Amino acid sequence: MKVLVVGGTGLIGSGVAKALGAKHDVVVASRSSDVSVDLNDPASIAAMFAKVGKVDAVVSAAGHVPFKSIDELTREDFVHGVTDKALGQIELAQQAFKNINDGGSVTLMSGVLARTPIKLSAVAAAANGAIESYIMAAAVDTPRGIRINGVSPTVLVEATGAHAFFPGFPQVTLKQVTDAYIRGVDGWETGTIFKLDA
Repeated sequence: MKVLVVGGTGLIGSGVAKALGAKHDVVVASRSSDVSVDLNDPASIAAMFAKVGKVDAVVSAAGHVPFKSIDELTREDFVHGVTDKALGQIELAQQAFKNINDGGSVTLMSGVLARTPIKLSAVAAAANGAIESYIMAAAVDTPRGIRINGVSPTVLVEATGAHAFFPGFPQVTLKQVTDAYIRGVDGWETGTIFKLDA
């Protein structure tokens, strides 16, 4: 299968691209790769699909949100975070439905903050929750047998710089996360959020 991995140069994305590459033809897209894309720009997403052509699966490991205290957050912070992580991935999925072969799949990324908070995480929680709700609803309407799922991990063992922000949280390995993406691409489920809390 031909699999497009968006956000494929980050920690999770590069791990997913490597894992899927053992079995599939993987195309990596990011702001800094040869296949360039900015999920905040629908025209950039369309240009990416025009360059890559038809695919069998689209995987996303992209999205950025601001972390600030609730009394510092502005409307612009929420607009930025929800646009970058949630609406960007939703736009990716909406365009993917027109560029994926019959019976293909879309796998998006949310995160543990959709259901368990840490300090400074209001924007992340809103964005992650929006992604998960979209996935569940979109699965009812996807065309041509296309499946849609989400991967929602807690903090990764390998993301050492983030550990201090998740005190007492169980950690998951990059392999556990990549296995969840493989389940999204190679499995049969749809409308499922693969929750990796431990």
